[in-house]
Amino acid sequence: MSNSAVEITLLGRTYSIACPKGQEDALRVVAQGVEQQLTTLKNRTNSLSREEIAIMAALNIGHELYQEKQKNKHYMKQMDDRISLLQSTLENALVERSTK
Repeated sequence: MSNSAVEITLLGRTYSIACPKGQEDALRVVAQGVEQQLTTLKNRTNSLSREEIAIMAALNIGHELYQEKQKNKHYMKQMDDRISLLQSTLENALVERSTK
């Protein structure tokens, strides 16, 4: 699969990022979210360097990702439990039916 170059701007600097064809819009959406995080941190903390702002944004984004993964694990556990219950209910119903 070939790549295309996507121009994104973060804190006033433009970067050319290699991106798989067909994923350009997704990269732009992610870049907008990162820019929003960076801008929020920059406005909130005027004394931080660009590097410190980037580190703080990375930590915030990483924390959000961690929380979403935890939610996903919890959801998957709930689905596994429901599937097991349904399977058990069906098996019991089949056993009852076959003994009649």
